[in-house]
Amino acid sequence: MDLFFLLSKGFWVLANPGNFLILILVISLLTGWRKVSSLVAFCLLFITFYPAGDLLLQPLEKRFSPPEILPEKIAGIIVLGGAEEAELSVIWKQPQFNMAAERDMAILPLLQQYPDVPVILTGGSGSVRKPEFRGADVIHGWLQSQQLDKRVIFERDSRNTFENSIYSQGVLPQGSDFNDPRGWLLVTSAFHMPRSVGIFRTQGWNVIPYPVDYYSRPAGFDSWRADLGRNLYELSIGVREWIGLGAYYVTDKTDALFPSANLDISLNE
Repeated sequence: MDLFFLLSKGFWVLANPGNFLILILVISLLTGWRKVSSLVAFCLLFITFYPAGDLLLQPLEKRFSPPEILPEKIAGIIVLGGAEEAELSVIWKQPQFNMAAERDMAILPLLQQYPDVPVILTGGSGSVRKPEFRGADVIHGWLQSQQLDKRVIFERDSRNTFENSIYSQGVLPQGSDFNDPRGWLLVTSAFHMPRSVGIFRTQGWNVIPYPVDYYSRPAGFDSWRADLGRNLYELSIGVREWIGLGAYYVTDKTDALFPSANLDISLNE
């Protein structure tokens, strides 16, 4: 395993907002820092009633809009994994998906609309402890049950978005070009699209963003809801994605801090 992959996993254990707040709370209780523990309690109370993640997710999900009209001709379709619960699928012997299932659901209508183009599903395992459970295997079984697996190329070795972009080049069918001027339809969650577009463009892919799986609503005082679990989950998604954008930019895995639909515009200019 490469150092970037291991460091990213280790760092997120601490940076995850839920883990971070609990860690600070425990430390403050052990050391007697009452003001700090009171601040943590206030943060948890605030997150319980207000979906703070909307503030982070809105700019990510609005960065790329779904195409109003899909192009008549494209080079192919790339679907990023991450919606599959690979270990649970093995345990229960049936495909299991998480809240990002729209990524995989998008495959079916796109297969119908584009019957003659290659479709790549790229997604291995992002787990350090259990790398044997791979997302592409779940989708393979799901599509196989519908007799649609012959149309899809399954890339099952990538562990993150950067490797998605690299390893997908290695499974291209003969005659396909990742820099084809017609463009490859790139399917992933809307919040994940800016980082994905930046990475794929940096690796030479000509991609057409096709965002799915939206979470956020316009932030406002009327957005409150008493749901700590969901609010904390969406906040974690937003925090992780913004950290990912910065980390990938600093390590030259993308040449734009916040990629735009316009190739000439990004926040690093």
